[in-house]
Amino acid sequence: MSRVLASSPITPIAPAAEPDGDAYVPGVCNIGAWEIRRRRSFAILAFVAAAVLLFALVAIGAPAWARLLLVLPLTGGVFSWLQARRRFCAGFAMARISNFGDGEASRSSVDDEAAHRADVAAVRRMARDAVLIAAALTLAAVALPV
Repeated sequence: MSRVLASSPITPIAPAAEPDGDAYVPGVCNIGAWEIRRRRSFAILAFVAAAVLLFALVAIGAPAWARLLLVLPLTGGVFSWLQARRRFCAGFAMARISNFGDGEASRSSVDDEAAHRADVAAVRRMARDAVLIAAALTLAAVALPV
């Protein structure tokens, strides 16, 4: 049986900041439902464009290396999908704004420097993730035996 000594303080670990969907959290969440739908729609459009491009390249018998062009729509699609999934807009972060309403009228300014630094760090992570995911998908498409 384990025993906790009275002289050893136990401090609870605070949970990570979790957005509740309608509040700005630096580096974590800066958009609401309306903006999320816009990014998800663009991601789907970009994924469809990538699929059409892949189909066209295969249909015309282009060499496998030509499928490297897929990296462009895939990067845009993955980046937009990550923005929707993470409830975080890179463009808004760089412009120091957040939006939890249905348009430009509901945008608010982010003036705190520490918050802006957290937002920029989140943008860097998201860009890195998008490029790595798109690169992996592109290499998989290049490797397809068609």
